[in-house]
Amino acid sequence: MTDQKMWGGEPYYGLDFEFDPQWFLTDEQKEIQRKLIELCHSTLAPNAIESDRDSIFPRKNMEALASQGLLALHVPEKYGGMGQNHQCVIMVLETVARYGCASTALVYTMHLLALSALLFRAAGNAEIEKVLRRLNKDVFIGTASYSDPETGSHFWYPLMSSAEEVPEGWKVNKKSSWTTSGGFADFYVTQTASPDFDGDFSNLSVFLLYADECESMPSSWDAMGMRGNQSGPVTFTDVIVPMDRMVGPPGDGAFSNDEALDPIGLLMLGACFNGLSMAAIDLAKRQATRKTHADVGMRVADYPTIQDYVGDAIMDTQSSRLYTFSVAQLLDSVTENCDWTLHERQPEASPRAEYLTWGWMSKFITAKNVYEVSDRMLNVCGGSGYKKELLIERVVRDAKAGWLMGPTNEVLRQFVGKWALLGFDSLDYWNQSVNARVMNNEIKKLDDDGKRELIEKLQAELDAK
Repeated sequence: MTDQKMWGGEPYYGLDFEFDPQWFLTDEQKEIQRKLIELCHSTLAPNAIESDRDSIFPRKNMEALASQGLLALHVPEKYGGMGQNHQCVIMVLETVARYGCASTALVYTMHLLALSALLFRAAGNAEIEKVLRRLNKDVFIGTASYSDPETGSHFWYPLMSSAEEVPEGWKVNKKSSWTTSGGFADFYVTQTASPDFDGDFSNLSVFLLYADECESMPSSWDAMGMRGNQSGPVTFTDVIVPMDRMVGPPGDGAFSNDEALDPIGLLMLGACFNGLSMAAIDLAKRQATRKTHADVGMRVADYPTIQDYVGDAIMDTQSSRLYTFSVAQLLDSVTENCDWTLHERQPEASPRAEYLTWGWMSKFITAKNVYEVSDRMLNVCGGSGYKKELLIERVVRDAKAGWLMGPTNEVLRQFVGKWALLGFDSLDYWNQSVNARVMNNEIKKLDDDGKRELIEKLQAELDAK
């Protein structure tokens, strides 16, 4: 790679490589980055304008990524993939969000997330292997469809889903409220209550479903930002699938979440937000170094206040990037450099799950940072930044999604604080624990009639069993 970052044959208008943590990357990964920046200039960034303006799903951009083999970025070479590690995944997503298109980066994130769930249990499953080999050849786009209309941004309780064993395999029902690429993806990895569900919300199962089995409302997506990602409701109604469309054994869902989805997915989201933060800084630099105030003979960049704004934004964003890359490096170290055969050899291995909480913090830190940095960089651009032609207003709108995407920053902040103060078990992921202190306090508030009513209600529930 050359020392100078290029953009369409000219030096890049934003920050050069000296501001990028290149030491995390191998020479091969730096070459992937160089080619991807060129692709962003020629294809992804121009398409992003149309995608944002008209809420168009970025299929053309996903086709462009497929042309460079990137739809199978962390898929092992034995399945036709590139076999790259967590750090490369973070770099690629950050690059797409920074130089190309934030909606594409999010669609791509959910594609890689769906693949992570499949790769976790790919061993011996011919249906999964068939999907993995189609990715780049057919521009075969996947997504993770896990959310539930009744549970908001908390962990995905399966209130609106079920699975039943039938002679043909499994009958799957699933309602999902927020599915990126909903109605546009070619395949869906989703999660339901297990066939033997008995009220234990941790008893989940994972399924592979296809586009022709889904009901969707893609036209319902009309959002403030991330306008191309088409995140909408998806429903699967009484879908009959063969046995091998269950990903892993029955009841494997919670384990899959903790090991294959959440640690990777939260880092990937963080990479997208870091890329948006850098995009905002790049655009602000371009405007501040070009715009001159003729009355005082100074560029915007010459004002100390502007320098302070940009300096703060760079240092805050670098802290966020280094955090995310460092956690990715950690995951590489405990997974034999993202070797998915580890789970073939040791089905119960959970090296990523040990560091899930670091993923929580990564998502919180990056989403908080992009929220603040994009706003400050808009101020650097002044009134011109408020107009669409400078592109930073789109970055600001896209950035606001970070805080709200599940798990929301409100949820993550409480999780980390509660964990630190009361211990990890206090989080009660799956709503299995009784808070005796709260219950006893509420009972004390009841008068005698209220207590009798409660006793009668509880007795009726016991009799019904």
